Amino acid sequence: MMMDRYRRLIVAGTLMSSLVTTAYAQTAPAASVAAVADSAAGRTVQTLATGWRFHQGDAPADVTAGTFDDSAWESVSVPHTWNRVGFYRPDPQSHIHRAETVNKAQGLGWYRQRFTVPASFSGKRIWIEFDAASRIASVWLNGKKLGDHAGGFSRFRVDATEALVKSGENLLVVRTDNSAPSGKDATTADVLPLTGDFFVHGGLYRPVRLVAVDPVHIDLADFGGSGVLATTASASATTARIDVRTRITNAGRRASATRVAVSLIDAEGRTAASTQTALKLAPSVTQDAALTLDVANPHRWQGVADPYLYTLSVDVLDSRGRVIDRVRQPFGIRTIRVDPDKGLFLNDQHVQLRGVGYHQDREGKGWAIDASDVAADVAIMREIGVNAIRLTHYQHGQTIHDLADRYGLLVWDEIPLVSAWTRRGELEPRAALIDNARQQMRELIAQNGNHPSVITWGIANEVDFGNSFPAFLTGYPDGKSPDPLPLLRTLQEVAHAADPSRPTALATCCEGRLFDKGTAIPTTAVAADLGGANRYFGWYFGVPGDLGPHLDALHALRPQQPLSVTEYGAGGATTIHSDNVLGGPIDSRGLTQPEEYQSYIHEEALKTLNARPYLWGTFLWNSFDFATTIRTEGDAQDINTKGLVTYDRSIRKDAYYLYQANWSATPTVHITGRRYVDRAYRVTDVRVYSNAASTDLLLNGRSLGVLRDCPERICVWRDVALAEGSNALVARGGGAEDRVAWTLSPDASANVRIDAGAIVAAPATRRFGSDSFFTGGKPGTLVKPADYGKPAVPAVIAGTQDSAVAATYREGRFSYAIPLADGRYAVTLTFVEPSLAAGARVFDVRANGKAIVKALDIAATAGGSSKALVRSATVTVRGGKLDLSFEPSKGDAIVSAIEVTR
Repeated sequence: MMMDRYRRLIVAGTLMSSLVTTAYAQTAPAASVAAVADSAAGRTVQTLATGWRFHQGDAPADVTAGTFDDSAWESVSVPHTWNRVGFYRPDPQSHIHRAETVNKAQGLGWYRQRFTVPASFSGKRIWIEFDAASRIASVWLNGKKLGDHAGGFSRFRVDATEALVKSGENLLVVRTDNSAPSGKDATTADVLPLTGDFFVHGGLYRPVRLVAVDPVHIDLADFGGSGVLATTASASATTARIDVRTRITNAGRRASATRVAVSLIDAEGRTAASTQTALKLAPSVTQDAALTLDVANPHRWQGVADPYLYTLSVDVLDSRGRVIDRVRQPFGIRTIRVDPDKGLFLNDQHVQLRGVGYHQDREGKGWAIDASDVAADVAIMREIGVNAIRLTHYQHGQTIHDLADRYGLLVWDEIPLVSAWTRRGELEPRAALIDNARQQMRELIAQNGNHPSVITWGIANEVDFGNSFPAFLTGYPDGKSPDPLPLLRTLQEVAHAADPSRPTALATCCEGRLFDKGTAIPTTAVAADLGGANRYFGWYFGVPGDLGPHLDALHALRPQQPLSVTEYGAGGATTIHSDNVLGGPIDSRGLTQPEEYQSYIHEEALKTLNARPYLWGTFLWNSFDFATTIRTEGDAQDINTKGLVTYDRSIRKDAYYLYQANWSATPTVHITGRRYVDRAYRVTDVRVYSNAASTDLLLNGRSLGVLRDCPERICVWRDVALAEGSNALVARGGGAEDRVAWTLSPDASANVRIDAGAIVAAPATRRFGSDSFFTGGKPGTLVKPADYGKPAVPAVIAGTQDSAVAATYREGRFSYAIPLADGRYAVTLTFVEPSLAAGARVFDVRANGKAIVKALDIAATAGGSSKALVRSATVTVRGGKLDLSFEPSKGDAIVSAIEVTR
């Protein structure tokens, strides 16, 4: 029933990746284009890459007519998108994307293409194939509407046979629409995704082709699939059984006697197994042919260790034995099982999944990337030892799947059911949206079910926020929220019916986390076979150490369901730096997002995840920075900076090398903090990610010692004293070497200025470093942090020119051990009372045991809160260290800035 409805709505399909295609250059309005064909197979493919005319926005009613003048339209090639989203604020001239070059417009995009077809198309059925058109598309040929497609990520085809002019010029017109699905009359209101932390680019951003086939052919209307679905039913070292279902269509006017022949061909070109069956096809009928291949001594697809691929060939033969259609695709024989306590097994061999999330956009191209772009991204991932990819949060193209097959990478595929499934304020999804979700699930499976790399079908991402969002964002009344479980159960049934051989999966955000009283979080993990947890402890909530106990609790709650970690990480701005990642609060939705903190989160998470063998997989977030329109964070606008690599692929962040050192056999030695060149402090720790058995660190040619077998491959040299001027650091081990150059100004060499309570030192009239050298206490700030697109609100502190420094603080009972050369120094302390009344906070400050501030009551002395108070003293430093202790007698001690100058 669903298939029939789908045929009426839009005829959809995909060619297998092994079919030959070619691009062409159109030099005239209606150039004749040479086609690429397999003459023995009778299938011809012609790529429509150039010669397109494009217009962004609405168009006149006669835009589909041949007489319409499109000479003023832009000339473009396909793949194409008009969107350019996201930019880095520093050094804009070094980037393609800048504030003045971005284009975030969402709406209509029109395409027109004139073409002729070769004589060989005569007597064929002609289809037009679109690898993707976002978000929705309508197609006309020679003024006749061929169909619509809802969903911006899957391949679809329209049958153009009756509208095609085979001996003259043809006019193809396509309207795409990536309008935001918000608003009462939105054209995309019932098309997934409804929301998400990624930008939905518009246009024909994947290739377009003509496909010519015999009237009797392998079905081109199989939910975007090839018409062939092959499944490894069983496999051992001695035998394997492969079930092959082929859909055969007779679009002719007469009955047809045909045979379907299936062969499995090994890498040397030998036939490993074959079988065939006869079919009698009535006119205008599509029929399944179910066949089984028995393979002796199969060479199994063993992931990255041995990604061996056969070729699966399906031929359709006429009554005289001639091949009239053929589909070929690489095929890997493999079995997957997932144990809730021991993890994932590929062909009964345990594989620890080391994965990344991946979005398909990049600077300068958006979603209109080509195969070489995808290959370059996969190469970057493989450099760090990745063996799994979560293709988020929508269906990706065939190129990434083909590369995953070739390199043995295991893939989590998913549909774009992300966070929302109802219109604003509505508690039930519309029937049209449910249909669209079902359609996108069927398309995902039909188009990718033959890839050995695909191990699970993701049915949703983070649909368990419940009523944790404020009503002004959701529009839901009285603290209520929609129930996701009915739709999830529907998708679970669709996935199992379409592909019983693979488990489903689902990524949650919120189960088991602490929320305010009255917050109701639905338990959605039970709706899928495999569990996945997106958890950002230490970033959006909690501390990094919470992750392990939280995962243990989830595992204990459902001991029979395998659990994975599907997202974890932190933003990392390559131009923002910290002297101590524990010095102050992180601003996860604002500007204060130093690269060092991203590394810290990944270091802590790696320790936690390595200690939990029950996890069937882990997928860090994210492989690359990507575009969104809900973020002003770090050093970027409209970019999610959680990637290990920047949006333009030019910088591999420090955390990238943490994983390369841990996951890859490539000799790796990497000094972190390389982009923090002008250092604030003379004494610092030096961190090196190294998988060498022993690693030596040299400073200005002098060895600082050799460290061996560093835990999690993180080697740390403590309290390294830099020289005034240039400092050359060299790390060596295992045949690998890394070099960085840091500088230390005369002021930083002689003096110390600490912005207490700050993870990143604020700009000021004098150079400060972030909070360092402390023991105890906790950081705080008078700045109202950024939240949900709202910028941070700075504090106004009276009595100082440096409000940003004075606004942060450390409080409690705490001390500082500040490394200094021996001598006499002036100590200047800045205090600010955040909120307490006079008498509520009283404390002393001691320098090397001697009181330099006694019984200080800031509110009483300064005359209230948010007023700077400064105290100074002269001290003598002996033994290379100044000890400052802050000792409360009532309430907590507090300090906002510490300056120690010669």
